[in-house]
Amino acid sequence: MSDTIRRSRPLALIRRNRWGRRQGGRDSGVVGQAPQTIRSIEYGGTRWVDVRNPNGEQIEELGRDFNLHPLTIDDLKSRIQRPKIDIYDDYLFVVLKFPIHDKERRMNEAAEIDFVVGRDLFMTFHDGRLRPLVTMIDSIFESDEISIELLRATPGHLLYEVVDRLVDYLVPIVPRLEERVAEIEQMIFDERSLHTVQEISIVQRDLISLRRILRPQLTLLHRLEVTTFPFLDEELDEYWGDVSDHLGRTLDSLEELSEILTALSDTHDKLTSQRMNDIIKTLTVFSVIVLPLTAIGGFFGMNVPFPYQDEWYSTVIILALMIVLSLGMLQYFRMKHWL
Repeated sequence: MSDTIRRSRPLALIRRNRWGRRQGGRDSGVVGQAPQTIRSIEYGGTRWVDVRNPNGEQIEELGRDFNLHPLTIDDLKSRIQRPKIDIYDDYLFVVLKFPIHDKERRMNEAAEIDFVVGRDLFMTFHDGRLRPLVTMIDSIFESDEISIELLRATPGHLLYEVVDRLVDYLVPIVPRLEERVAEIEQMIFDERSLHTVQEISIVQRDLISLRRILRPQLTLLHRLEVTTFPFLDEELDEYWGDVSDHLGRTLDSLEELSEILTALSDTHDKLTSQRMNDIIKTLTVFSVIVLPLTAIGGFFGMNVPFPYQDEWYSTVIILALMIVLSLGMLQYFRMKHWL
């Protein structure tokens, strides 16, 4: 076993000398304005190869370098796999997905990360959008202390470390959603109907997306806890159980928020219906009151002679009749508790 930290690109990529320039121990390149990085670090016999935003040609090259199965290469190219664990002779292939927030759409979408876990090999394939993963990998390539601390463990333990950090990354999601739900609750009673409906729809869509992303991960983590896999340390079973519990609590919180939001949506519908009923009731009262007044005005407005129609007080009598009739109808409505 070597106690020297070695940082490099995979040999085939160095040999071909493409896909990036050497920059202070870090390789980077730009293909279609998308940053690409392929880095390798080795210590104590454990090698971590991180592949960020690869294209199909790179994946083929890496597959030949590390003797990956053709099915694994196809899965790495597709980048739309369901969470799963595939067992091969020399390694495990693990697919996980975690949410990232899209500010423009105001919802979370899935970012895929693929792992190859061998006896002394640990590979990560991702698009660079998962901030905790990128921060962790960058720190390994920039700090000898951090790289020694992590790489002295087995590749199976490295898988646990990465997944544990990604699950911890989910913790702030629930409080942010709780704040949005609290804002919606306040909006319901502020009578901003259209905006409230829009916010309910956006948050509900976000909750559905999060649950769709995280539910399969919970099943996979439970498998890691209760099933013995090659290249994974058995003493990590309890740790996988702890990660599974954290993710389960997050999902439970999301379920509760979804139920609360559904209840708020029902409350909003009832309040809107009640407000509409009040408006219709008010308009109906005015219509009923105006109806006899219109009849009186139409009756006395006919072009036929009426008694006392030429007297000055005839108009006063008609107005008084209208006022008395209106007040009488209002009093009747109050007695019937219609107002």
